[in-house]
Amino acid sequence: MALRIGIIGLGTIGKTHWRVIRESPQTTLIAVADPTPSALDFARAESIPAYADYREMLQNETLDGVIVAVPNAQHVPVALACIERGIAVLVEKPVADLVEAARVMCKVAEARDVPLLVGHHRRHNTAIQRVRQAIRDGLIGRPVTATVMYNQLKSASYFDLDWRRQVGGGPILINLIHEIDLIRFMFGEIHSLQAVSSNAVRGFAVEDTAGVLLRFHSGAIGTISVSDTAASPFSWDLASGELDLMFGTSDQRKRQKVSSHVFAGTEGSVTLPALDYYYYNYRDVAESGWRSDLNAEILVAESADTYLRQIEHFARVIRREEAPLVSGLDGVRTLQATLAVKEAAATGHTIMLSE
Repeated sequence: MALRIGIIGLGTIGKTHWRVIRESPQTTLIAVADPTPSALDFARAESIPAYADYREMLQNETLDGVIVAVPNAQHVPVALACIERGIAVLVEKPVADLVEAARVMCKVAEARDVPLLVGHHRRHNTAIQRVRQAIRDGLIGRPVTATVMYNQLKSASYFDLDWRRQVGGGPILINLIHEIDLIRFMFGEIHSLQAVSSNAVRGFAVEDTAGVLLRFHSGAIGTISVSDTAASPFSWDLASGELDLMFGTSDQRKRQKVSSHVFAGTEGSVTLPALDYYYYNYRDVAESGWRSDLNAEILVAESADTYLRQIEHFARVIRREEAPLVSGLDGVRTLQATLAVKEAAATGHTIMLSE
């Protein structure tokens, strides 16, 4: 029987959830809530019950799960309203705007035994899962470095919304948080980090560029560069085609075959999204190393809609068939590390993270 799902917040990501909820045989879209007239008109045109006040939707509709896709500062109160009614929640990233608020939400969900999934959707991507498994299987040996780029050019119209020009609206909290979560998923917990940021290109109050240096508990090192003002294909969104996936469009963009992520170890390296795998042939080379020829292969991963995989995982979480791939506390750790980047850039200090 299909699970009854509601959506609170019908912006770009809310509409992405709308699409996959209606595509999946495991879920059915019952109602949506959003105060904006355009969102209400959109839903009504599609013959979906629409509410300006999400509390009315929760009161009037019978729901098994709710997608919370409202602005960050509203994540906790909206999610708590669902949890208090015993409704499972998929809360979009970041899990909250403040670490302590997120922890409160997690405690309430645990106390009431209500499933809570955080929408770090990339973890459901088949290529990412293939590389993570390869690293866990020892394919690259001991992890040594992670090199991540998120450099792309956002158009001037993107900044027509005032909040995107203000502190908190920049690529650190909007884009870098994805990279922090992905790098944790691959290499484990972060021990400490340093960061710098700049607003030199656009001159807004918020940063347009940042660089991060991370040390993992394993001893591995990671670097991340992020910018929304760099004319480049070197970002997950563009290299993977995820922008097309998010908007439900066909692949019409001309994309270069590049990778934005490289994970290297003592015995090899792998890339994303291209899934290139490089290694030395130890059987033929007495002392493999930088003077030897590297072998190159391409790892294989099935093609699948990441957002569809996420909503179907959410259905299994609601049915108690699976534990959340991204738990509330997991989302808290990613948020904590991302906010630490802001602190490190502002203070110039090395920020230590709890294990």
